[in-house]
Amino acid sequence: MMLFKLSLKNIKKSFKDYAIYFFTLILGVAIFYVFNAIGSQTVLLNVTSSTREIIDLMVNMLSGVSVFVSFILGFLIIYASRFLMKRRNKEFGIYLTLGMSKTNISKIMLFETLFIGIISLVIGLIIGVGASQFMSVLVANSFEADLTQFTFVFSSSAMIKTIIYFGIMYLLVMIFNVINVGRCKLIDLIYASKKNEEVKMKNPIICIIVFILAACILGYAYYLVTGGIDTLTGANDIFIPIILGCVSTFFIFWSLSGLILKIVMSFKNIYYKGLNSFVLRQISSKVNTMVLSMTFICLMLFVTICVFSSSLSIKNSMTANLVELAPMDVELSKTRNISQEYVNETGYSEILREDSYRSIEESLKLVDFNVNDYFKDITTVYLYVYDDFAFEDTLGSAEEEIKAEYPIFTYHAPEEIMKLSDYNKVARLYGNKEYTLNSNEYMIVADFDSTIEMRNEALKTNPSITVFGVTLKPKYDECQDGFVRISNSHINTGIIVVPDEIVDEAYLEQEIMLANYQASSKEGKRAIEDSLLALDNHPNSGNITMNASTKISIYEASVGLGAMVTFIGLYLGIIFLISSAAILALKELSESADNKERYAMLRKIGTDESMINRALFKQIAIFFSVPLVLAIIHSIFGIEFCKYILMTFGNEEMTKSITMTAVFLIIIYGGYFLITYYCSKNIIKDR
Repeated sequence: MMLFKLSLKNIKKSFKDYAIYFFTLILGVAIFYVFNAIGSQTVLLNVTSSTREIIDLMVNMLSGVSVFVSFILGFLIIYASRFLMKRRNKEFGIYLTLGMSKTNISKIMLFETLFIGIISLVIGLIIGVGASQFMSVLVANSFEADLTQFTFVFSSSAMIKTIIYFGIMYLLVMIFNVINVGRCKLIDLIYASKKNEEVKMKNPIICIIVFILAACILGYAYYLVTGGIDTLTGANDIFIPIILGCVSTFFIFWSLSGLILKIVMSFKNIYYKGLNSFVLRQISSKVNTMVLSMTFICLMLFVTICVFSSSLSIKNSMTANLVELAPMDVELSKTRNISQEYVNETGYSEILREDSYRSIEESLKLVDFNVNDYFKDITTVYLYVYDDFAFEDTLGSAEEEIKAEYPIFTYHAPEEIMKLSDYNKVARLYGNKEYTLNSNEYMIVADFDSTIEMRNEALKTNPSITVFGVTLKPKYDECQDGFVRISNSHINTGIIVVPDEIVDEAYLEQEIMLANYQASSKEGKRAIEDSLLALDNHPNSGNITMNASTKISIYEASVGLGAMVTFIGLYLGIIFLISSAAILALKELSESADNKERYAMLRKIGTDESMINRALFKQIAIFFSVPLVLAIIHSIFGIEFCKYILMTFGNEEMTKSITMTAVFLIIIYGGYFLITYYCSKNIIKDR
């Protein structure tokens, strides 16, 4: 009973000074519950079957991510416990001096950890259950679901999963604390407050050399993910800049820890101003003993910024793209004129080969679907493929240079050719610019940025092409913006538009029918779409083959994918951000407790309280800023790499996403900074 009461007393005593530890645990529990409760909340949403499949996929992915998140939170809890244990060394030494056994001290730690775990779980779950109701609304809005059936939802599965995961974490902490207590020595505990962490002085010359080498390696890593992206030809090559970035980050912190004080000391006006010398020595000592931790914190902040920015950008860009890139309700397409030779080589169905000689409208009649009954604004266009005419045949004299600059591109891919009149029909339908061509001219329309750069480089050399036995020259020295197929992203890598009169119908490859639905209401459009889907059940459906894309399906897929990426990005980003800020905060609070005598000495020599508080504020601000500044520099190049990977979605919304990421950083990271400052000020206060 005595140990039980002592444990409760210790928790009450420590709660004020280490509020960040409790706050982080509670926040971790709440976030874990909220994201794992999404599956239970989405069951009530009234959505289509395709959206339901995407939601189920998202829930499964979030469950997988939760395993990774649990490792991050487990590391954070153990890391925090290490600092709290260190803070209480003198207290444990007094217990041993008074005759208490290490077994009883271990029991005290077990009780305390158990109480902290229970308190954190209960409060975190209560907050999580409340916050999950707001998450329900956010999920419903993201998937544009009907909220009329919205009710309060409690997820027992999420609660059980949260209790199990955090129970395992707290158990590990208990074991960790018991081992630490068992290994401690009385003399070390009594004099722990008199000792500083061992700081090995580093040779400034070596630090300068290491810093320069690390900066050069980091610069090369930046180059690989931006200007040198095309040199990463293999799937595993992407790990090269990642490894180089991690290693160089570590050595930058290692070298800076030995240089910061030396550099600032050379500026005597700054070093000896106010309490700057005290602040800088404190900072130098902390960075020196936290090189590895600073590296991990910097990398976690870097991942947070990139994940936040990219995930939010995907959702925003995909939603914005729908208006421009899916202007029609439906697109039907089919391969035409499949040869007998192709059937013999590949084993392609003879029945489907026969269907390739029917138009889309004729094939639909076989399954009793009359396009005029369901569609309006019907526009049919055709794409042609001429012999072995491929992408490399459009590069002209720039071929060698472009292949060297973009070595991983598939240059033997056949080019799609389109009649000028057909393209103008589509342009008129979409509200895009129409064009004219002379009999000896061609043009290229595209909207995929990567290939546009390559094609423009080639078009500057005025390359001639030969198709259908006719030699043509380019009308424009750059690609014209345009597309034919409806989509949710920029996928048109290039269509060669030529004069109508030169086209040989024998080379017809694709027929595309674009149309709007006869219905104007959402329900009416959905009914027509259901009729299209029902064609798969028609007895003759096996005798025809065609592909269908609809605005509704594209929209649902876009909204679903965007929401899924956003939620996973938010989950990881928030956890990484909290972990980074909490580690810094706990380290700073521990340092403030250890350095109370130093602040007391400042008061004894006449330093007023406002100057001490300003010095503390500067110290914490610099401590929080060091990993953040390098993470932001990393992120500038990381986001450029993300833009390259996500270029099909467009980068129009990236600025908005970066702004929202900055807001998250200010609120969470800045919030931890302010809490750390006020808690540290309370710790060093003259009592």
